[in-house]
Amino acid sequence: MRAVEEAAYAEGDLRRARTLARGGHVGGISVTGGRMVAAVADGLGGGGRDHGLFTVDCRLPVLDDQGRAALVEVVAAEAGRIGSLLAGDLPHSLVEHADEAGVELLPYGTELEATCTCVGWLDPCPHALALLSQVAWLVDADPLVLLHLRGLPRDDLLARLHARTVSIAEPDDDLEAAALDTAADAAARAARLLEVIDADDVAPIDHLL
Repeated sequence: MRAVEEAAYAEGDLRRARTLARGGHVGGISVTGGRMVAAVADGLGGGGRDHGLFTVDCRLPVLDDQGRAALVEVVAAEAGRIGSLLAGDLPHSLVEHADEAGVELLPYGTELEATCTCVGWLDPCPHALALLSQVAWLVDADPLVLLHLRGLPRDDLLARLHARTVSIAEPDDDLEAAALDTAADAAARAARLLEVIDADDVAPIDHLL
């Protein structure tokens, strides 16, 4: 909502946008990486040139590969974070730590771009602000929508977290080789110990232990 307010040219545009959004004038919203698209019905102009059904296309920069990888690491840094996200909560510490890692998760007004089929010359126009307001409410209910907009959809996030967990769980090749050598040495000592015990002449075996 802060970004929406920063992007607006006038308070009147914001009020009109909120009226449209709260009045159910924003249709189904299509959310993809970096884009929000919806139809907005505007009958508030009293039948003027701004009256009708308009298509709004809003855009937000997505994270690059390095940014997405850093965000996954931030989410994985604390065990409860992914659970909070899935439950509809965006931990403040996650946003702070992401920012420290060079990942600006929350958008700024200057990042938001929009086009609309209305005749208005403002960017964003009230119709675009209505769509952005509606998306802000969606993000408030489900922060994974914000990650999706930033280029990290839910399934991709979960897959990356799973791959990271599997990678950490797999033993290092050198450590695995060392463990095998230790096991082989222990097996050889055990076999030699059994040979000594089974022999007729039982010699002291302290040196084998």
